[in-house]
Amino acid sequence: MAAPDTAAEPIMLELVDEDGRTIGTAEKLAAHQDPGQLHRAFSVFLFDEQGRLLLQRRALGKYHSPGVWSNTACGHPYPGEKPFAAAARRTAEELGVAPSLLGEAGTVRYNHPDPESGLVEQEYNHLFVGLVRDTPEPDPEEVGEYAFVTPDDLVRRHAEAPFSVWFMTVLDAARPAIRELTGTTAGW
Repeated sequence: MAAPDTAAEPIMLELVDEDGRTIGTAEKLAAHQDPGQLHRAFSVFLFDEQGRLLLQRRALGKYHSPGVWSNTACGHPYPGEKPFAAAARRTAEELGVAPSLLGEAGTVRYNHPDPESGLVEQEYNHLFVGLVRDTPEPDPEEVGEYAFVTPDDLVRRHAEAPFSVWFMTVLDAARPAIRELTGTTAGW
């Protein structure tokens, strides 16, 4: 599915009900205005062969949550786009890599206001976990920096640096699939 021409038309999101059924569309920024409209989203967690999680720090130019650390990739499917396809597409667009393995890890629904921006993450989020073997080549418009972290590294980084308001919710929801992927010795 081709990306919309953002110069000619606004980016649209799928609005969903509490069961994740599509009920309409809304413009991206409007869907995030307080109190937020429940919409479809996805979050990706990729790991290297040592079981380290690939994190990204969002670029400073992002309109929402700039400069904060977050999961490997996240975003919104275009209306009619399958979440799996959107997750693979955005991982390539943001980080310049294709997962060598990508699997579904369930869904999580949350409502997280962002006190910094005033925007609201009212999302029905599809979770994906997988492996990455290639070295990321991030798009600087999307990603300020990236890091591969162990669970202990993540605890330290999370205590010292700002993270996206949704990060811990999506990580905790994905943990069973992460543990299945990385094994018990990785510590996730």
